[in-house]
Amino acid sequence: MSREPVGTSDVVVVGGGAAGLSLAHRLVETGVATVTVVEPPDGPARPAERTWCYWDQGDGDFEEAVTATWPLLRVHGPDGDPLTVDTAPWRYRMVRSAAFERLVHARLARAPGGRLLRATAGTVRDVPGGAEVRCTAQDGRTLTLRSRYVFDSRPLRALPPARTRLLQHFRGWFVRTRGDRFDPAVADLMDFRVPQPRHGLAFGYVLPLAPDRALVEYTEFSRALLTTEAYEAALGHYAREVLRLGEFGVESAEQGVIPMTDARFPRRAGSAVFRIGTAGGATRPATGYTFAAVQRHSRAIAAALHDGRATVPAPHGRRALAMDAVLLRALDTGRIDGPEFFTGLFRRTPAPRLLRFLDGSTSLREEWGIGLRTPVGPMLRTALEVPFLPRRTHPAPGTGENHR
Repeated sequence: MSREPVGTSDVVVVGGGAAGLSLAHRLVETGVATVTVVEPPDGPARPAERTWCYWDQGDGDFEEAVTATWPLLRVHGPDGDPLTVDTAPWRYRMVRSAAFERLVHARLARAPGGRLLRATAGTVRDVPGGAEVRCTAQDGRTLTLRSRYVFDSRPLRALPPARTRLLQHFRGWFVRTRGDRFDPAVADLMDFRVPQPRHGLAFGYVLPLAPDRALVEYTEFSRALLTTEAYEAALGHYAREVLRLGEFGVESAEQGVIPMTDARFPRRAGSAVFRIGTAGGATRPATGYTFAAVQRHSRAIAAALHDGRATVPAPHGRRALAMDAVLLRALDTGRIDGPEFFTGLFRRTPAPRLLRFLDGSTSLREEWGIGLRTPVGPMLRTALEVPFLPRRTHPAPGTGENHR
């Protein structure tokens, strides 16, 4: 096979998921850099359609791709009692990956500095003056891309060593009911009225799209995945016995896994090669949310390149990561009861402050106040223990991209 040079651009982004497309859009929109995005061609290499959720204030850059928003969030405690909170000025938002991709692809096509290349990325390496990406085109040709910087969003083959690693794994149904069963203004963020596993925790998750349509999910935080049959059984129990949806049809399904780990993700893979997205540590360890962090990280990277800094800032602050490490360890050891812990956070903390806390934007004083509303003894014991725990290697959980 021949190897052909394919010009140059300031930046090559490998992978066209949430992280790759968000960064490419930010760089081109602000005029910071010319960008080539390398996406796999249609076929088995492209991931199935995914759902990304986040909370935000006002209209964001990708409002045209937002499927639905909810001003109210609800949590059902293990005792069955519901708690509904108004999150104003925040709103919970859903973005479907196909709509997001169409929107960003169209914007890149209109921008003089944007380019989309359908090819399978192979090796990425430093070269004099920048970096090089070798790709295989659909017709078998080997293409070579040169740029000042490469940002690689492809999943890691193995996770970095960690003291704690849990998995957030889930399966969801897009359902249509025979009658109206859902309130489109309220999203059920955590519904603990499901049987709890022996290790970890489980909850239901409901995102209404219309009075008779919703995404209904079963989610676990635990060490091991379930079989598809087990997810289906848990979903069926939740939809029929807990939600009592009556007659309904399943229009489509999605399934995924998100690593929840206190691993240190290296953001640099070479002098001019950087990792972004989950591979670069953008997934919030204790919640699995990624989409909002990706947007903040894209803005920070664009600012760094604009200022001439060849560094990539961390997606999350050290304090947030330290708190997440303690919470993950406390959950993994069973020192705290997961359903009681998360329900208590929503019952005892004003919703806007709690969302800012989960988003990593609270002050030290606010975090101290929230910490005092958690089980202080078990959390303090865990905080004293975590720095002395060894980091061990865990296998990567899979190649699916994050749901949150």
